Amino acid sequence: MTNPFDLSNRVAIVTGANTGIGQGIALALAEAGADIACVGRTPAEETVAQARAFGRRAEIVSADLSTIAPVGRIVDETVEKLGRLDILVNNAGIIRRADSLDFTEEDWDAVIDTNLKSLFFLAQAAARHMVAQGRGSIVNIASLLSFQGGIRVPSYTAAKSGVAGLTKLLANEWAAKGVNVNAIAPGYIATNNTAALQADETRNRQILERIPAGRWGEASDLGGAAVFLASDAARYVHGHILAVDGGWLAR
Repeated sequence: MTNPFDLSNRVAIVTGANTGIGQGIALALAEAGADIACVGRTPAEETVAQARAFGRRAEIVSADLSTIAPVGRIVDETVEKLGRLDILVNNAGIIRRADSLDFTEEDWDAVIDTNLKSLFFLAQAAARHMVAQGRGSIVNIASLLSFQGGIRVPSYTAAKSGVAGLTKLLANEWAAKGVNVNAIAPGYIATNNTAALQADETRNRQILERIPAGRWGEASDLGGAAVFLASDAARYVHGHILAVDGGWLAR
């Protein structure tokens, strides 16, 4: 019987693949058989080396997703280097923290441009290729704040709420064209983006008390969800936002 989770002979773009969630997902896809284009401002040399250790092809595609300028080149360079494109993981993102009374336009625009605008236009560029070949999978990285409000992160909450909405809209438009669009909503994952929360003794304690699993998540905890959504096992899954949160939303 064919393994529906097997990603052999597929090529995935993973943005923000140099560290954290992006690295964890890239390596999970590679272990499942996919070749990886690691996209980001910082060269993902460690991720590439580990993916190649699994016997996969892996390439660095340098791009700054604070603007949409590189999105077409990212797709073209991936196809040029790796021969095709089957999977896009839209993970690249930033966060800015401040009270909403003091939040600046600069911090608003920076987060919206990277986390929402570039995500949409890279999905568009990838989907044009995927629709032409009749199949593909797009996995957006949403957030618990796609469901909740959070505090002191207004532009991040707005962007991640937008990611959830776009995931559903794009699924509505592209499902019949052979392209699956879904999202993962990570819970509290120990990464650079959450370092400030981990370092805040009071906030860290409050977070842990709320998580039924009793621990912060690790980037590798998202790998199985990403492999599932990128694989044939999810061929009839469209527009879904899969929370990987240690039970946070259940409490």
